[in-house]
Amino acid sequence: MENKQAKGSGRIPIRFLRAGVFCIVCIVVNCLGSQIALQLKLPVYLDSLGTVLASMIGGYVPGIVVGYLAALLQGIFSASSIYYGIIDVIIAIIVAYFARRKWFRKLSFTMLAALVLAFVCGTLTIVVSTFVTGVGVERDVSVSLARSLQAIGTFDPAMARVMAVYFVEFIDKMLVVLFATLVHNMLSEELLASFDFVPWQQRPLSTRELDDAMNEKPRMMSLGTKVVILVATIVLFVVVATTAFSQITYHRSMVDAESTKARGITALMASVVDPNKISEFEEKGEAAPGYLETEARLASIRDSFDDVQYVYVYDIEPDGCHVILDPDTAEEPGSDPGDVIPFDESFKDFLPALLAGEEIDPVISDETYGWLLTVYQPLKNQMGETVCYLAADISMAHLIAEESSFFAGIVTLFAAFFVLVWAVVLWLSRYGVIVPINSISRVSNGFMISGEGIRPESLEPIEALDIHTGDEIENLYDAVKQMSEEAVRYIDESQEQSNTIARMQSNLIMVMADLVESRDKFTGDHVRNTASYARIIMNQMRREGICSDVLTNEFISNVYQSAPLHDIGKIAVSDVILNKPGRLTEEEFAIMKSHTIAGQQILESAKSAVSESSYLDEAQRLAAYHHEKWDGSGYPYGLAGEDIPLSARIMAVADVFDALVSKRSYKAGFPVEKAFAIIEEGIGTHFDPQVARAFLHARDKAAAVAQKSEEKKRLEEEAAKREEAQNGEQAQNTNESADDAPKQDGETNE
Repeated sequence: MENKQAKGSGRIPIRFLRAGVFCIVCIVVNCLGSQIALQLKLPVYLDSLGTVLASMIGGYVPGIVVGYLAALLQGIFSASSIYYGIIDVIIAIIVAYFARRKWFRKLSFTMLAALVLAFVCGTLTIVVSTFVTGVGVERDVSVSLARSLQAIGTFDPAMARVMAVYFVEFIDKMLVVLFATLVHNMLSEELLASFDFVPWQQRPLSTRELDDAMNEKPRMMSLGTKVVILVATIVLFVVVATTAFSQITYHRSMVDAESTKARGITALMASVVDPNKISEFEEKGEAAPGYLETEARLASIRDSFDDVQYVYVYDIEPDGCHVILDPDTAEEPGSDPGDVIPFDESFKDFLPALLAGEEIDPVISDETYGWLLTVYQPLKNQMGETVCYLAADISMAHLIAEESSFFAGIVTLFAAFFVLVWAVVLWLSRYGVIVPINSISRVSNGFMISGEGIRPESLEPIEALDIHTGDEIENLYDAVKQMSEEAVRYIDESQEQSNTIARMQSNLIMVMADLVESRDKFTGDHVRNTASYARIIMNQMRREGICSDVLTNEFISNVYQSAPLHDIGKIAVSDVILNKPGRLTEEEFAIMKSHTIAGQQILESAKSAVSESSYLDEAQRLAAYHHEKWDGSGYPYGLAGEDIPLSARIMAVADVFDALVSKRSYKAGFPVEKAFAIIEEGIGTHFDPQVARAFLHARDKAAAVAQKSEEKKRLEEEAAKREEAQNGEQAQNTNESADDAPKQDGETNE
């Protein structure tokens, strides 16, 4: 385990280091391309070459990382470049998508990819430059081309701008894609494989294995979907919160800046308005000496600032604002001296301070004169008394455009950031969480336990996964692997115990059969031979499709195992009758027939002593009914046709055939062909026609069993004769040795 972890932990950092170096190189390529195009004044941008290379070689994540970070880095030199990062991210996604489908292996598809990129990037460039900067396309190349098109006189400015953007984007993306494709195709497959930046934390999977692992369908929602939803929710929350905070902060900073500017304007106004002349200006108006000159200077101050809408001088009284100075504007004339202007609602809260001659905070209003930021600066005389207020109104309309542009810029910036975070998290979670878990699930589902135990090929995939995430998933993998190994040992031990029990069961059956054989000197290997014949019949019937629904593997096994017990009831028959060499009398035969009932009762008692008795069920049927005949003339119950259990109908054929071919003390065994003929004669009377015909169709196999049994008996008889001869010779030698032995003290010949 330690070696595996050490190996895994050493492999991943090297891969990430290579990926980091590759991404840095591509970021540098982006920046250098942009600077080269700018310095040489080329009609292209070349600022996405590194992004295309990273996406084409490394895939989605390296391309997105390169595109986003390169845009941030270029933002150092051009602030607007930051907002174009979303375009580089989209480029990375499109190129990676095409690269996975081998588009860049064919020139026609490469050209099509360049067209797609040009259209998408051109559209996004127009959108970003319009809504973010508020001044249209800012890049010098497209601006120059747009001006040239306008000079022709056939295009309006908007159409010229759009055409210029799309044309420049097409040329730029065509050059970038062709160059990146050339570099990609020059690299060997081995080198490209080394840039496979998949963060495997297990044995790398083939494309088919990866598809299989990712296609594991959960009951409700996949872990990958949950990760995507969780990450998207968190990042979206962060993006929305950050955007809102940034927007609020920006708005406040803009208001503070405008307030500072307004205060500066009122300070300039204070330098041109003489507080000692206010009373005269208010009383005489334009007739007062210096009034017109002062008004002109105030207008000059106002006109020096684009966003300053009004400047004026008021005397604040309880009945309203008394006009002292109000220069005319280009759009409308100012109020006359002495006019009284009612207070706007936005100033109601400030009236006490204004009437007291105190300074107030800037006021933002959207009433009579539009959306304005107003600063009231008290003008004091030499005695420190407020004689009037100097006011400057700054239009807030321009702030809407600036804040909208700022908001759009923040949105594009965070949209690119959202895609970057989402892609990286999904990338890492896919190969660090989802694929390992699905791989464990997939190989666990393939962990097969059959009747022969655990298949070795089911264990190999588990070992081959080699998961080394270093977290709870690796703990899960180790637990599954250990559980599998324990299962192997447990199943092997259980299988061995099961085999032992099966052998004991089979041996016990044969022991019980031997108990009968030991009392019936005529039966010999009869019980074993009949089992073999029964199996031959059942296999042949299944091959011919006869009773295939009944002749299952379990049925055949049960009949074969229990066949030796079909004569178990003979244990209750007297030895005199059982071993009588001649023909039985009617009374004796009646007693002999009782072995069927006795066998049925013996096996009924045996069944009550075991939990699994399927084979004993068949043994009981064999013992009770194997002497029943198809036409109903058999015993003990006189059953006929299919009322006789199938196993008993099969045993009837096997039992009679073995009795025919076997040698007895009171008869010689029939030749197998004669025995087959007798079986055939009994079709429809003694035997089930289908069973008997199936047996006759397998006569070669049956004859082989009979021949083997007869040969075994011959060899046993010869061995018995040799042993008897040897025993006789040993006895004779013993007697001769006793005659030749020297006499002991006290012995005589007598």
